[in-house]
Amino acid sequence: MTRTIIYNTTILTLDEDDSFYYPGTVEIEDDRITKVYSGNPSEELLAASFVTLLDGTDKLVMPGFVDLHFHTSVAKGFGDELPLKEYLDEVWYPSVRALNKERAFTGAMHSYCTAIKSGTTTVNDMYRFVGSLADAASKIGIRAVLSNEVALAEHKLDLIEDNEISFLENNGRDSDRIRVWMGHEWMCTSDLDLMAQVGQMKKKLGTGLHIHLCESEQEVEDVQAKYGKTPMEIAYESGCLGPDTIAAHCVHLTDNDIALLAKTGTSVSYDPGSNAKLGNGIARLPDLQAAGVNVGMGIDAFECENSPDMFELMKFGSLIQRALHKDASLGKPHNILRMATKNGAKALGIDTGVIQPGKKADVIVVDLTKNQMFTPLLKEPKKRKTMLESHLVFGCNGSAVQHSIIDGKLVMKDFQVLAVDEEKLRKEMDAMFEVISEEMKSLRVISST
Repeated sequence: MTRTIIYNTTILTLDEDDSFYYPGTVEIEDDRITKVYSGNPSEELLAASFVTLLDGTDKLVMPGFVDLHFHTSVAKGFGDELPLKEYLDEVWYPSVRALNKERAFTGAMHSYCTAIKSGTTTVNDMYRFVGSLADAASKIGIRAVLSNEVALAEHKLDLIEDNEISFLENNGRDSDRIRVWMGHEWMCTSDLDLMAQVGQMKKKLGTGLHIHLCESEQEVEDVQAKYGKTPMEIAYESGCLGPDTIAAHCVHLTDNDIALLAKTGTSVSYDPGSNAKLGNGIARLPDLQAAGVNVGMGIDAFECENSPDMFELMKFGSLIQRALHKDASLGKPHNILRMATKNGAKALGIDTGVIQPGKKADVIVVDLTKNQMFTPLLKEPKKRKTMLESHLVFGCNGSAVQHSIIDGKLVMKDFQVLAVDEEKLRKEMDAMFEVISEEMKSLRVISST
């Protein structure tokens, strides 16, 4: 049995009772949180040789982030000026066609490393060579739900058979820390038959589905012109919606689309940074929430956001709604924090997202002295909690994350990810993209539509 204790700390639980402790203690045994309480452990426990102690003085303990729409990526900062369709044709599809098992592993190690360093403990990752992604997740220690980029064969991405093999070979690895879902790229690289097959395979395997839906106006218009239905309506009729489906983006929705999401219990990944950077618009977040849809948050690929930082995403995701609707009451930190943690965990069916006894120990420790980002901060607990929520959403970034515990294991300590040589990894990524960027030139010949 392993045992970790974080003591003399501030604890933002995000549980149903909105519990808050200052000062407080979190005790972890193996992969679970066992105790959360006010005050400090006994002197005897603090002196025990079998306990790993983390001094929480001037620190905050909170749930790790669940990145609900994530892509391992290799080409951040390349082709930033392009809108979605051109970006996919010129950058994304050529870069993923240039992959092999080794390159996918390196890309995943770098993507997961940078995500962990900014507070993410779970990624819902749709990419290629899922076995390599699983190997990377296993080595680095992140919690991962993985899926293939399933499309029609002519697009030279992944086939439905690839995703089935990924599931059979990798689902449940590392005591279920690594799961495999079905993936579906989007209707612009699919057709009605393939969408139906994805729904059938999802049911056959008893797994979930990660799918892009209604991301751009052009996508919706093209699909409606071809089939007379929205992408959401096609997904519904194909059996692809449900409580075990994550629909990414969902920017351009009809009222009926929202009703279908609510009716089926489908979760949505709100991806405001990617949607803005690619010029796709702003999701109808208040309408989704009013309809009772569970909404989490996702970075998308680093190419689409240029940062893995969920702190930055929370800020932007709140501010853009306030600006659009001219309403400063929207995007309250209290709610945005839950979207980035608890709601994502619910969507993926994983027992994380809150600091509570019995929950999986996916916990981050934030340095409240880092670069003055949390100053000023009152001591009275109620006021301290409100100010902390504000600072977390509006005033800080991922560089304040000092420690990360995933599945009860210390994965990052004192700002360093323990399983990797970060400098070596950086050089490997640079060298790999030098080669990929050249190969991409010959892989841009296939249109995404």
